Amino acid sequence: MASVTDPSAPLLLTTVAELRGAADRVRAEGLTVGLVPTMGALHEGHLSLMRAAARRSDRVFTTIFVNPTQFGPNEDLEKYPRQLPRDLELCARAGAHAVFAPSRSEMYPEGESTRVTVSGLTDHLCGAGRPGHFQGVATVVTKLFAAAGPCVAVFGKKDYQQLKVIERLARDLLLPVQVIAAPIVRADDGLALSSRNAYLSGAERNQALALSRGLSLAGRRYASGERSVAALRALVLEQLEAASVRVEYATIADPETLEPLNDSELLAGPTLLALAGFVGNTRLIDNLVLGRDPDPLATLPEGAK
Repeated sequence: MASVTDPSAPLLLTTVAELRGAADRVRAEGLTVGLVPTMGALHEGHLSLMRAAARRSDRVFTTIFVNPTQFGPNEDLEKYPRQLPRDLELCARAGAHAVFAPSRSEMYPEGESTRVTVSGLTDHLCGAGRPGHFQGVATVVTKLFAAAGPCVAVFGKKDYQQLKVIERLARDLLLPVQVIAAPIVRADDGLALSSRNAYLSGAERNQALALSRGLSLAGRRYASGERSVAALRALVLEQLEAASVRVEYATIADPETLEPLNDSELLAGPTLLALAGFVGNTRLIDNLVLGRDPDPLATLPEGAK
């Protein structure tokens, strides 16, 4: 059996006791633990988080668990892709030292009744249309932090609101976890990588490019001096509507509090532009911090933008 202290192969862990013991053994050797929580169906975005964790720690632990408490009654819990054998191979290639893949009963024992709620940050954006979602996220991440112990935990900026919620819960609950934000990883056409992209048909994928295209246009307009919330939102909405994306929200908000700005306001500094919409039956999100993040389409040929 592979050892978590031997980086040549990942160790598969299925119980909290195994995870806690493996992480404790790493720290007992004077080494540090990097944690990358995922729901599986791994892609290059996830692998980039593992590589970022490897730069910040000595041993990388990836978790793979489709968390039921963050799905609403009409969401895609049952059809969410589960492909553990493939995911384990990808974890090995990305240099993960251990993979924690628990059962539902391991994470939510019979009779459990505790939930973690982060108020304020969850009131808007995805929180408004997905009641209970961030309570589920905060609960499972708190459980993972409790099981793993002191660590560096890496999360992607694509789920920007989730990142802010996790940063807040770690700070508020005095958890011995350093939360690291990693940049959005995009496909060659600019689409932000997501496990849900697998649901898109070829035509739908072309529609979905309106999200990154809208962000890019808004970012360039901001760089040229535009500061009107209304004007920047209108630019994005025009792109989404032209591609027949069913818009859930296109919100400009404070990048720390996530409080939305009114259309009548002018931007005074770096500001979050966050999008959510449906392409067919697939819900996609994307974002850009205006004045801080690079152009989502900066690496594409000029004619493809």
